Amino acid sequence: MTIDLKQLSELQALFKLLSSGAHLNRLLDTNLWIDLEKHYVSYEGLFSSLGFSLILDGRGFAYFKTEQASSYTGKLTRRLALLLMLLFEYQADQGLHLFQFQQWRLDLILLEKLIQHYHAMLEAEEMASLQTLKETLDRAARVGFVIYDDGSYWLLPAVHRYLDLFEELTQADKPDLDQVISDIGNINDDPQEETL
Repeated sequence: MTIDLKQLSELQALFKLLSSGAHLNRLLDTNLWIDLEKHYVSYEGLFSSLGFSLILDGRGFAYFKTEQASSYTGKLTRRLALLLMLLFEYQADQGLHLFQFQQWRLDLILLEKLIQHYHAMLEAEEMASLQTLKETLDRAARVGFVIYDDGSYWLLPAVHRYLDLFEELTQADKPDLDQVISDIGNINDDPQEETL
């Protein structure tokens, strides 16, 4: 297959974003998304020849999938997994539909409720403070899982990766938290990942 690099006008920006471990979101990166969809076959072929597996999810996000199995799960991945799992559980208990998570406003009031409701679990992971939850969400914003806007955090389409895994795990015999976190560690196995 011959790839005309001149057609791939967003090649540099796409590669920089995706190779950093971040997710491309249709809602935030419209120009990049349009170019990626338009030339997906070329981008996929080029990135594949460079050793990257490009995933374009129809729900509005793209990322490089890593095949590296790592026994080390970064603090960001572990903390974000726990936070999202507790958030989904709390919102489900409130009667909210999980697949409408992009409409949920994660403000200080909701974060405080999570701390009160799940204090013991959050404390075990040294996350039982509003500051720690905000730091986790700020770092998640850098890799395309959330956005901070108008004084609140909003979940982005890439969170479907976590929700899919949570749904899959609930179908299995209730796994322990360490297994859930280990499985979720494969979502963002970026060697450049920040530590908290």
